[in-house]
Amino acid sequence: MEILKVSSRSVPNSVAGAIASVIRENGSVEVQAVGAGAANQAIKAIAIARGYLAPVGTDLICVPAFANVVIDGEERTAIKLICETR
Repeated sequence: MEILKVSSRSVPNSVAGAIASVIRENGSVEVQAVGAGAANQAIKAIAIARGYLAPVGTDLICVPAFANVVIDGEERTAIKLICETR
């Protein structure tokens, strides 16, 4: 499954386009965000991506989970949003 990493400086419309593209190609994508700002941008991007995919009959669902990631040699907890079609 492809992983898209989102930061607090990510542009939600750009991330939404990437999510929609991967969903069309593979049927699922994992979106990772570390921190409240990044999680906020990721959720906005997923909401926008649902709007991109809905007109072609694709219903996007999202399952949240936690993931441990290493950033600059330090282990952090990320929000992992697994997005798939229903």
